[in-house]
Amino acid sequence: MANAWKAVDLFSGCGGLTTGLERAGFDVVSAVEHDSLAAETYRLNHPKVTLLETDIRKVTARELLGRGLSKVHLLAGCPPCQGFSRVRRRNANRPALDERNWLIDDFHRLLQELRPFAVFLENVPGIERYHRFKSFLTALRTLGYQVEWRTVDLKDYAVPQRRQRVVVLAGLGFKIEFPKPAKARRTVRSAIGDLSVPEGSSNPLHVAADHSAAMLERIRAVPKDGGSRCDWPKELVLECHQKCSGFKDVYGRMAWNEPSPTITGGCINASKGRFVHPEQNRAITLLEAALLQTFPRSYRFSLRRGKYPTAEMIGNALPPEFAERVGKRIAAALEANCSG
Repeated sequence: MANAWKAVDLFSGCGGLTTGLERAGFDVVSAVEHDSLAAETYRLNHPKVTLLETDIRKVTARELLGRGLSKVHLLAGCPPCQGFSRVRRRNANRPALDERNWLIDDFHRLLQELRPFAVFLENVPGIERYHRFKSFLTALRTLGYQVEWRTVDLKDYAVPQRRQRVVVLAGLGFKIEFPKPAKARRTVRSAIGDLSVPEGSSNPLHVAADHSAAMLERIRAVPKDGGSRCDWPKELVLECHQKCSGFKDVYGRMAWNEPSPTITGGCINASKGRFVHPEQNRAITLLEAALLQTFPRSYRFSLRRGKYPTAEMIGNALPPEFAERVGKRIAAALEANCSG
C-alpha cells in the first residue's frame, strides 16, 4: 500500500466510506469522527488509520497529513445529514435548523488547506437547495476543480436497498466520471437470504428483537414477502394510523426479490419503517441491516451503548459497495491525470 493513492475520510462514522475506498485501492491515511461509539467501531476495523476522535471544527490540515506527507490525493466525506432529511425538513424547501448542517463549512475549510487532487462528498437529497452547499460548489470551481454532481439511487449500483443520495465528484483540473449502474440489481434475498434464524445464534449482532405481544400480533398479520399494515383487520389498526394515513411503510415487510427500503437508524424497529423480515415474524437484526448496507459479514460493531445506538450508526453509514465503485472511478481519473 506504500504507493497507493492517499485519502482522508472526514466524518468517517463507523467506516463505510473507508472500507469502500480501501477496496478500491486507496490508502486512507487519516479520518475524523466525533462520536465515541462510531470511533470505537472504526478502530476495530481500521486499526492502521490515524483516527482523530474530535470535533472537526478543531482539526487542522497538518493533523490530517501527519508526518512525512505533504499532500493527499483524495479528500472524501459525508457531512452529517440529519438536518436535511425529509423527515426532519419543516417543509419541502427548507432544512431543519440543525447546527450539524454547518459542518460542510469545515469540509470547505480543510479542502482549501489541503488542496487535494480529488474530492468526493455524499449527502441526502435536499442539501442541493442549501446555500452552504451551493457556496461549496462555487468554491470548488474557483479553486480550479471540475465539478460533477447528481442525485443517484444506490440500488442502481449493486446496493440491495433504495437509497437516494447527492454525490459530488471533483478533480483538480480534470473530470471524474460517475460509476456506471450495475448490470443487475441486488435484492434482499441476495444480501440476507442465506442467514440462519436468530434463535440460538452466537452472533450478538444477529439477535431478534424482543417484541411485545401486541406488536407480534400486528407483525403476524402482515402478509409475507412485501406485505404492509394496510392489510391489517380493523381491530389491529392503531389509533394514530386512523387519524393519519402517512408513513404507510411502518410495520411493513421487506420483499425478498426487491431492494430493501432505505436502512435508517430505526432499522431494527418494526414501528419505524418497512423493517420486518420477509418471512419471519420479527424486525431485521443488526447483522441483516449491516449486510443490506453492504458491510462485510466480518465487520465488527461496538454494542457498548446497546443495540439502538448501533443501529443508528449502521443506518448513517455510506454503503461500502457504493464507496468502492466511486473510489475506482476516482482512482482511474487520478491515474490518467496525476503523476503521484
